[in-house]
Amino acid sequence: MLGCCQKYLCVQMMGRGVPYRDSRGASFSEILKKNAASLPGVNLSYLPMSTEDVNNNLLLHPANSSPKPKTGCKSTKSIPSELIKRYQRGETHAVSALYQLSQVLQFQLELKETVTTGNIQGFYFAFCAVIDGVEYKTGMGQTKKEARAKAAQLALEDLLPTLGSQTMLPDASEGPPPLPAKEKECAVADFHPGRATCERKSTFNTQIPKAVKEAYSKLLEVCPEFFSSGGTLAAFVTQSPAGCEVVAMGTGDFNTKETVTSNGRTLHDSHAVVTARRSLMRYLFRHLLLFFSKNRALVEKSIFQQDETTKLLSLKSHISLHLYLNQLPKGAAQIPSHLRLNPLSIAAWEVNNQIGLHVTIQGKVFSVFSSTFDQTATKVVSMSASDKLTQWQVLGFQGALLSHFIEPIYVSTILVGDASCSDVRGVEIAVSQRVEGITSRLPIFYCVYRPLISLVPAVCPESSTSSSTGSAHRALAINWCQGDVSLEAVDGLEGRSVEDSPFKSGPALASRLCKAAMLSRFNLVAQEAQRPDLLAAVSYREAKMMAKPYQEAKNVLKSYLSQKGYGSWPVKSPVSDHFCM
Repeated sequence: MLGCCQKYLCVQMMGRGVPYRDSRGASFSEILKKNAASLPGVNLSYLPMSTEDVNNNLLLHPANSSPKPKTGCKSTKSIPSELIKRYQRGETHAVSALYQLSQVLQFQLELKETVTTGNIQGFYFAFCAVIDGVEYKTGMGQTKKEARAKAAQLALEDLLPTLGSQTMLPDASEGPPPLPAKEKECAVADFHPGRATCERKSTFNTQIPKAVKEAYSKLLEVCPEFFSSGGTLAAFVTQSPAGCEVVAMGTGDFNTKETVTSNGRTLHDSHAVVTARRSLMRYLFRHLLLFFSKNRALVEKSIFQQDETTKLLSLKSHISLHLYLNQLPKGAAQIPSHLRLNPLSIAAWEVNNQIGLHVTIQGKVFSVFSSTFDQTATKVVSMSASDKLTQWQVLGFQGALLSHFIEPIYVSTILVGDASCSDVRGVEIAVSQRVEGITSRLPIFYCVYRPLISLVPAVCPESSTSSSTGSAHRALAINWCQGDVSLEAVDGLEGRSVEDSPFKSGPALASRLCKAAMLSRFNLVAQEAQRPDLLAAVSYREAKMMAKPYQEAKNVLKSYLSQKGYGSWPVKSPVSDHFCM
């Protein structure tokens, strides 16, 4: 156990920005020279040797590409100085700033969990930034979020002095998306005896599934007839110094067969990760009410803190968010593990069908490139769970309405408890690789947040749906968030609560996850926050469109995916959003 004096010294060093381990890699300017040296047609005699000259004159080439000799140069752009200024003013989180720089400067970045100096046991996580293979100083913290932030901060302290405002960058290359020729290794945590961080990771990947299983079982104790509806389950878990806590859960495999309604009271998508995410939104609305209550005791209980500059709220620094899935998400994440995405060895259509955008219609999955999809224009269409995750890791899990009050909220880890799954390669491709390079195009606060993706123990075995009871409840989706007295059971095909649901909002059986319910909570929070500008919105759609940065980021994402060859994001019927309260 760490002695009191030693622990105090560690904390003091962290507070002063003193690293536990010096960087054992080259300087950033050396990395730039290395990248430029590999660029065909670049005469190294023109590359200066001093850091200042590198900053002013060095022409970079995007990492991980295979450049071809060109007869002319593409147009160039300079590093956006506002990006650096926002970080220096404290308006951009260190992790977000570092990822944004990685996209603009086209270098490989990984925030890697590493070993605490001196094998400090049990108190700290340790992370370091790895940039183009160069490992930077180690940051430590009592939570993973704190350690990642410290590692990013230490890396930026080394990088920013080497960046000049005149550094020139080539435009992003056109053409198909970069596809890995080899299968990436599974992200399951390896255990190394004597390494504190590996022990913590292994424990962490066990704690969350255990917490989800306990919460799910406890919730179903009072209504065991719905237990078999958990064949596909998703849960959001917060981690803090107090431990792991399940805050939202959802199950389900279908979207509604009903036509699009104009009153906002039909739940169109009841897939597990969607119901869990909408339950998470209810949880966030609840904590916004705590924050804006002006009651000191209630404010302290809120998970939010306020940025005095932007006035937006963010999760308190000691809280991180994690997502558990007991099955691989439908869509691109379910890419066969044996498939090698080498465009020279397989047909382009196969790549499109595997990693392009997908939609679900009454539980069935279609590629947007499929001719079958074209024949379903009259049906209610939902994006696949894989594509939803891609969207949320760029735009945040909070959605448009909550974006009026809080910064984007991302999950730090995605844990897959699928017993039939051998790797998480497809999830990594769907969530991170498809949006590689988009961050520099996004408005402030938004970025590609790369979660740690791991295989973990399963919570709810698929065999639970094989019983006769399970068949009867196959279309059911249940939802719950922390603070709810009971769960709600929704018929995924009908888009409404069932008669025997433990929770019912009223005789119309509108789900508490429907759009009308979300608008009602939004108006309540806007009133508590004293935001008459938001209360003036006359419809659900108008309230969403007023979140300008969010809508801008959403448009950038859709355009980017289309340009990269992953397909066009289907346009929803506006009828479903034009209702008012």
